[in-house]
Amino acid sequence: NAPEAARAAAARLADDRSVAIVTGQQAGAFGGPFYTLLKAISAIQLARRASSEHGIPVVPVFWVEAEDHDWAEVRSIVVLDANLQPKEIALPDPAGAGELPVGSLRLDDGVRATLDELHATMLATDFTGWLDTALRTAYAPGAGVGTAFATLLDAVLGPHGLVVFESTDPEAKPFVADLFARELQFPGRTSSLAAGAGAELQARGHQPQVMPQPDSVALFHFSGPRRAIRRDQGAFVAGDERFEAEQLVGSAVDHPERFSPNVLLRPIVQDALFPTVAYVAGPSELAYLGQLRGVYAHFGVPMPLICPRATATVIDAASGRFLAKYQLPFDALQPQDDAALNKLLEAQLPTTVGDALAQADEQVRRVMDHVVAVIPAVDPTLAGAAQTTLGKMEHDLQGLRGKVIQAAKKRDETLRRQFTRARAQIFPMGQPQERTLGLVFFLNRYGPALVDRLLEELPLESGRHWLLTI
Repeated sequence: NAPEAARAAAARLADDRSVAIVTGQQAGAFGGPFYTLLKAISAIQLARRASSEHGIPVVPVFWVEAEDHDWAEVRSIVVLDANLQPKEIALPDPAGAGELPVGSLRLDDGVRATLDELHATMLATDFTGWLDTALRTAYAPGAGVGTAFATLLDAVLGPHGLVVFESTDPEAKPFVADLFARELQFPGRTSSLAAGAGAELQARGHQPQVMPQPDSVALFHFSGPRRAIRRDQGAFVAGDERFEAEQLVGSAVDHPERFSPNVLLRPIVQDALFPTVAYVAGPSELAYLGQLRGVYAHFGVPMPLICPRATATVIDAASGRFLAKYQLPFDALQPQDDAALNKLLEAQLPTTVGDALAQADEQVRRVMDHVVAVIPAVDPTLAGAAQTTLGKMEHDLQGLRGKVIQAAKKRDETLRRQFTRARAQIFPMGQPQERTLGLVFFLNRYGPALVDRLLEELPLESGRHWLLTI
């Protein structure tokens, strides 16, 4: 059911000249956080540029990671309500949640009430109906959680040629059966290579992202719940099950659908399945992918270029005008106190008020400094009392300044409201927008044209955070 552009892009992968720009993410509820979209946008942009510059088919691919069983990490999103207050919306727990891989979980009828809650929470816009239809199509009762995520991405990004691939696809597993078998034939090799690279990073003063255990194998085994495989006296153990080495190697070849890679092996599996020339990574991925060069070489899979994803904050035009008018750097809004607002309000005070307060502060200090200097001539023990008096006077002046600012807040309600509106969008709950707010919040506000705007306007230049007004 993927859009025509996505199916055409997938067909191009059969061309021997084709290469892929891959990115990926866990199957988060309702599309996950906003950076899901930023990853996909980066992959599409890079694919278009590479195809134009090199004259070959370059296909953007999104890998939906749905074999993880960490349900708590993917079950909910945060959106802003009509008053820009954050609210968490969580999928109902399906049977097996927390034990089975996310891709094996099926949504039950309770998802309808969750969609009703999401619909009622967000401000109604011209795009609310379109989004509600897309969500109810993807997140229908009976749908797999991973498939629902993939279906939503297809609807939003498929028209732009993004190929969405589910890691749980059983038809893909035979193509990496030999890779699974090699991991079992050389148990611990992947872990030791990654740990060695981590030790080198540590020696250079960097913190490694992963430090695997020596007896760990970079595979999970499915027999109901997903169980990590580890070595034990020449055999393998997965949960309560014990396997002879030859038995498990044979099972990997004959039944690869019973296995899935862990975080160390997943990139190698991905790049064995696709002709990957570049992977678009988030910050945490950048950290551990640097430890995998030796692992790629061990499996004979070329390691792709690693490209940082775009990082951006999207705000409405009103908040953009507010930041520009007061020349306020957007990171000044991250603290969840009123320090930045008070500074703005103080700057708006009439010059006469500000000058009078400053002069009072200066004159009090000058006079009291003189008093402190001459009092010891009468009685040296009074110097401390004079300093205490100075402190009290300065404290009282600061209190008066605070009362003036509070009065300014009441008078300048517009400025306070603009500040609060901008802060709620840019740093919801004091955290970066792209990691906090769900993708659906932006789709509801700006509609499918948001993707077009980002593809056209989001710079590919890495290493910078972009503030976009839409």
